[in-house]
Parts: sequence; structure tokens; C-alpha cells
Amino acid sequence: MKKTLFYIFLALLACLQDLYAQDSLLTNLDSVYVTDVKLKNYSTGRTVLQLSDTLTQKNRPLLTNTLNFNTPIYFKENGLGMVSSPSFRGTTASQTAVVWNGININSQFNGQLDFNTVNAAAYDEIAVRGGGGSVVYGTGAIGGSIHLNTQLDFKNRQSHHLFLQYGSFDTRDARYQFKMGTETYSLSLALAHNSSANDYAYPNDGKNLNGEFENTALNVGLGFKLNAKHSLRFFSELYDGERHFSLIRASETRTKYDDLNSKNLLEWEYKFSDFTSVTRVAYLDEHYKYFGNLSSANYSFGSAKTIIGKYDLTYRLSRRLHLNTVLTNTYTSGEGSSLGINNRNIFSAAVLMKHQLKNGLDYELGFRKEITGNYESPFLFSVGATKAFSEYFSLNLSASRNFRIPTYNDLYWSSAGNPDLLPENSLQGQLGTKITIANFNIDLTGYYNSVTEMIRWLPVSDGVWRPRNEEEVRIYGAEAIANWSQKINAHSLNIYGTYAYTISENAQTGNQLIYVPFHKATAGLDYDFKRFNASLQSVYVGEVFTRSDNNSRYNLDAYAVVNFNLGYSFGNKKAFELGGRVNNVFDAEYQSVENRWMPGRNFSMYLNLKL
Repeated sequence: MKKTLFYIFLALLACLQDLYAQDSLLTNLDSVYVTDVKLKNYSTGRTVLQLSDTLTQKNRPLLTNTLNFNTPIYFKENGLGMVSSPSFRGTTASQTAVVWNGININSQFNGQLDFNTVNAAAYDEIAVRGGGGSVVYGTGAIGGSIHLNTQLDFKNRQSHHLFLQYGSFDTRDARYQFKMGTETYSLSLALAHNSSANDYAYPNDGKNLNGEFENTALNVGLGFKLNAKHSLRFFSELYDGERHFSLIRASETRTKYDDLNSKNLLEWEYKFSDFTSVTRVAYLDEHYKYFGNLSSANYSFGSAKTIIGKYDLTYRLSRRLHLNTVLTNTYTSGEGSSLGINNRNIFSAAVLMKHQLKNGLDYELGFRKEITGNYESPFLFSVGATKAFSEYFSLNLSASRNFRIPTYNDLYWSSAGNPDLLPENSLQGQLGTKITIANFNIDLTGYYNSVTEMIRWLPVSDGVWRPRNEEEVRIYGAEAIANWSQKINAHSLNIYGTYAYTISENAQTGNQLIYVPFHKATAGLDYDFKRFNASLQSVYVGEVFTRSDNNSRYNLDAYAVVNFNLGYSFGNKKAFELGGRVNNVFDAEYQSVENRWMPGRNFSMYLNLKL
């Protein structure tokens, strides 16, 4: 009965979606500085989903939950708050780039980001860009990219936003954001803390053991307009997390993982004639400790320090034609218990062009080449076009060559690393359409992606597992994103949803890759009446294979989860809101990784204050 009710609800909503600001992102006004300008200017022919801050508040603070319930990306989690990795359009976790204020921040160790080590509340803007983006964002942008941005407002204002939440499993969520600015300077400060005993019950009278976690994130943005031509901006983030790893069996050894990461970015923008020059210097520090036995003080570690120098020069030939050159040098010094001490330096050059024609046709071109002594990098290209036939209908087209570089683990792991590895290559294309009828919008996209030189760790003759370029993967599928909204007097209704159909198969065997579902759908409904607001969020994930031979005996069953939220606002400007949530309303028993159960029905209460 539980599943039947959900499927009825999902069937009504699966084709509808409010999402966020769709292809057209925020307008780059003088009073608002958009940190990742390339996301706005060089996404022609691609779909970009921008998640609103109200949307992130309806989810648990860790980024996995926000993206899982509101985008087509599939996530596998080793339990709530544990290791989380995405599959974006059928690719692997390391083939999704995470971009912080325009800087690629994928781990130097394994080439990916654990999305449960990112607190979504620390950012002003979260956006999702589907399809290849290596020309602009570098390594890993094969399936798509996730963008985490801090926004600076150069206008007279001062605001405070406090969000407090307490829920089942002794879960505590605190978020505070402060913004202050004038026409010449802007300050953005965000502080977020999340912790949980995480001791939820398993099916068959089990319990999540050793699953506690806590993390704190601080995000700062500071900008100065020195005069009409010069401006300075500084962005900084500190993340401190401690997480115990859940046990499958009570007899297992208890472990934990500590990570302390910092990111710093300084920008100088200089405008002269028809040129805009932006010089960036970034420093990224990634450090972790893994305790293989909590009863011992011994641990293994990894540390990587990255310095990025980036020069970006844009020339406006006309109001509709822009040329952009980007020179980047990235130097990384890394060491670890199993890595030794290793350094690498990467230089890249990219050329971009954007042209808007008067007949409703926009197109862009991009080229990129990297030079390094550690591997041979391919020549990359991208092309995209959008044609608006009317205000109701447009077509999008894009093609690109993308790549992922070998990671520190791949190249330097003690007695196993392979310094002769080649980058993974991707050649892909997509075709889409956007239809707008009154208050209804829908984006439909079909895509094809061929990935070669896939890096896999396999046993060799001496029994040691070593990485090598081996697999070819063919990926194709379709996505739908839609929304409908209506306001009548004091009633406001918003209905939204996404759907993804994905084939991701080994070219040699024809088997679907493990942990890539054929079907994923999300759906939601927001309703406001005077001081009341209510919302439903849901996600459906089809069955997945957990064995590379696609043995159905080990499949994980399809599952569906629904969350419900109810709030009431107080004050003249509705500055205070009290509310409650029910997560997993129908108490579904599900797991996204084999033997790693997720929590059943659970509850929380929250206070939301905006001044």
C-alpha cells in the first residue's frame, strides 16, 4: 500500500519541475557579482539547473540529499552521512567535476569528491550543468559538473539568516548567513554545523552502529570596488569534519575518518577599453587522517597542497561577439602514507568564443590543451548552439571532447602506481529542446557519450592490483526537467520533477555498469497559503546491478522515498517561521549500496529566521 500511494503521487508529478532558474541563470548586473561567470556565458546548448536557497533548506544540509531529491544525478551512499559518490549521466564518481567559485576542487588523491563532506548551507548558489565541460573546467567534467558559488552584492544592505533544526537520531543542524554591503564593498559570511548520533534502526531489528558524524563549514566572500576599472575579491572556505564509518556487522573493527580542507581564492579584475582582465590566485589544502582502529592512536594520512595561477582575458569585439583566452598553471605537492612525496605541474591554455546572432541563434566554440610531464593530455574542444524559433520553443545542440587525468593514487600509490597511465577520453554530443507554454516549462535532452582509456585497478601476474587504461564505455540516454506554477489570490502552487533514463554499458561485454540505474525520477510540490506553507519531495530509483556480470541475484531493488514539510510564518514580514518535517513518510526500507541500509521514517523541527 505504501508503494502504491507513492507511485500514484509520482505518476502525477514526474514530468513537472520547479527547479531553479533553468538555462537562463542570474543576470550579471553591476550590483551583483557572479563568481563563476563561465557557467553563465559558456553553457550554450546545455541545460543548467540552479537550486534556490529555499530548496536547499527543505533538505538535510549535506549536499548529497539536496542533489538527490532535486536533480537527475544518482547517488550511492554507504548509509546516511557516510561516503557518498555520484553517477552523473551514467559516468563514475571521478567523472563529475565539482567547481568552487570557478575552481575545480576534485580530490587530488582519488579524483572525486565525497558529497557527504560538503555542507550545502555554506553556499549562496548551487548549480548543476549536464554534459562535458573539460574545456572550461578541466579534468573530470565528463558526466557533468556541480557548481558551488558565493555571491557578492554591491548594494546598500545588511541581512541575517538563521536556521536551526533538531531531529531524530539526535541530529542537529545550525546555519547562519550574514550579508553586508554598499556600492563599493560587499561581505558574505556563512557558517554551518551539522552533527548526528546517526543510530537509526535497520530492518530485521538491526541498528546503524559507529555511524556518528559532525562537520563545520565556514565560507567567506569579500569584495572591493577600488574604482570604475579595478576591483578585488577574496573567497575562503574552511571545512572540518569527523565521521565514523558504519559497520555492516557488530563484530567489525570500528574506524573513523577526519578531514580538514581549506580553499582560498584572490581575484583582481581590471577593465580597460573593450577588455576585461581577471587575475586569480588560488590555494587549496586537502588533508585527511584515517583511523583503522579506534582503540589505537595510529592512523594513515594524505596531504595535498595546490597552488593555481589563472589569467583570464576577455575581448568584446561587439555587443554580441566575445573572445576569451584563459591561461592556467596548477602546481600540486602531495604526500601520504602510501604515496610518498610527489609533485606535479600542469599548464593549460584555452580559447573561447561566444556569438549571439540577431536571428535568435547563439553559438560558442572552445579549445583547450594541457602540458605536463606526468601524462600525455589530449587536445580538447567544445561547440554549442541554441536556436530560439519563438518565445515558446528552442533547440539546443552541443558536442565536446573531455578528459580525466590520472590521480595521485593512480600514479604514485606505493608499489602499485602506474606512471605511464593516459587520461580517460570522452567524446560526446547532445540534442535538446525547451518548450514554454504559459506557466509550464519543460526541457528534454538526449545524449551520447563514448569514454575510452577508462582507468581500472586490476590484479596482474604477481597478484598486486595496479591501475591501467583498459575499458571502453558507451553511454546514452535522455533527461526531462519540467515545472508548472500557478498563483490565485493568496494561494500559490508549484509542481516540479525530473526524469533520467540511462544506458551505461561496457563496450566489450554489453553489461550495464554497476550502481547505474536505468531509471531515476524526482518530483515535488510546494503550496503556500497566507502564512502556511507545505511541500512534498520524492525520489524514485530503479533497480541497480552490484556485479559487473549483471547477475540479477545481487540486484538492489528499486525504491521510492517521500518527504513532507509544513511551516507557519510569524511577524509583519514573515521573518519568523516554525515548522516540522517527516522524512521517508512511507517508511520505505531501502539501500543504495549493498548491505548499507538508509533510515526509515524520521522527524525534525526547525526555526527559520530572516532579518
